Amino acid sequence: MSENSTSAEQRSISNREAREKWKIDVNVDPYALPIETLDPAHPSLFEHDRFWPYFERLRNEDPVHFTPDSMFGPYWSVTGYKDIMYVDTHHNEFSSDINNGGIRMGGRPVENPDTQSMFHLPMFIMQDPPKHDEQRAVVAPSFTPVRLQEMESLIRERAGKILDGLPRNEDFNWVRSVSVELTGQMLATLFDVPQEDRHKLIHWSDTVERLGDPDYFETPEEGFQELWKCFEYFDAVWKERERSGATGTDLISTLVHGEATRNMPPQEFLGNMLLLIVGGNDTTRNSISGGVLALNQNPDEYDKLRANPGLIPKMVPEIVRWQSPVAHMCRTAMEPVELGGKQIQPGDKVVMWYISGNRDETMIENPNRFLIDRGNPRQHLSFGFGIHRCVGNRLGEMQLRVLWEEIMKRFDRIEVTGDPKYLRSNFIHGITELPVRIPG
Repeated sequence: MSENSTSAEQRSISNREAREKWKIDVNVDPYALPIETLDPAHPSLFEHDRFWPYFERLRNEDPVHFTPDSMFGPYWSVTGYKDIMYVDTHHNEFSSDINNGGIRMGGRPVENPDTQSMFHLPMFIMQDPPKHDEQRAVVAPSFTPVRLQEMESLIRERAGKILDGLPRNEDFNWVRSVSVELTGQMLATLFDVPQEDRHKLIHWSDTVERLGDPDYFETPEEGFQELWKCFEYFDAVWKERERSGATGTDLISTLVHGEATRNMPPQEFLGNMLLLIVGGNDTTRNSISGGVLALNQNPDEYDKLRANPGLIPKMVPEIVRWQSPVAHMCRTAMEPVELGGKQIQPGDKVVMWYISGNRDETMIENPNRFLIDRGNPRQHLSFGFGIHRCVGNRLGEMQLRVLWEEIMKRFDRIEVTGDPKYLRSNFIHGITELPVRIPG
């Protein structure tokens, strides 16, 4: 939601004009460019899967790197594991608050939140303590080990039905048929809304990532108007739960009765709903797709898995590291900080590139190899650290584990039959299409 806090002048520029203005050649070798000109955040690099050498060079030569001019404004790239950990765990020095610019590139300080209308969508991940802690505490009980254990059999049943319905000996899109379907069903359960409405939830999640894409919306305003349909939907659900007085364990009921969330204004309510939808969808969904792709790109590891399905619990966090479904989080420096020998000033935008830190050779052995029996597979940055660590990370991992357990019961191999298509986003490292075939 990087457009939330941009100026009215910036928002008046069409998405198509912005893309043309900042057009780049993704085939240029970043090692052939002066290092001070590197801008690893350009969405085209992610759309074409060409960002890896940018981060490799920055980790090796300039791990805290300043880009003075980009489509998102000036920013610092933090690309090494330890420096990312420092920023993530020092929330007093680096703010996530939406009024300071939020967690995505392009966000700017808000002078008057009351005048931001639909573009100002506070959510607890874009709050600093104490408000962040109070609102996070409301939803956290939905992801306790006890609750996860209660959901495992349901996830296993659904995964089995989805897999049993897949075609054999013909190509299909794994993303749409499996990744989206399983996560959509889970979202509907978490909110306790009808399963037939899961497609709306997925649509709103996709809309968040397509606000700046002219293939979907000519202007960000058009995308935000679509997101307000999400508010209208959940506002009706909220009012019904409020009237009934029911104290259910679904996310809407917990928000209705939570002391820190029961009186949220409309923008904040929508912001938190979108956070829960995107958080519950994108990480798991793209890891499901990324795992199939990784195993096909590393056939020795697929052979290893077929010989020993007991490796699945170790493979799951390795998939999450390898895919790095959340590519970055942004912070705003609140005081002067020295990081990696560089002087960061108050108000500077600092981007933690999780997707780069997960390939840091100084912290992770053989980081550019996908190894399903890695010795310390949880040593990755994909869920963040500190107070903003992903609240639903164990649910995401459980869905991946259960799905792969069910896959290995049914299929000897899932074959990728064409090139994947990637999301045009530097925030969510997403796969939109993955053509596959199941022999049999």
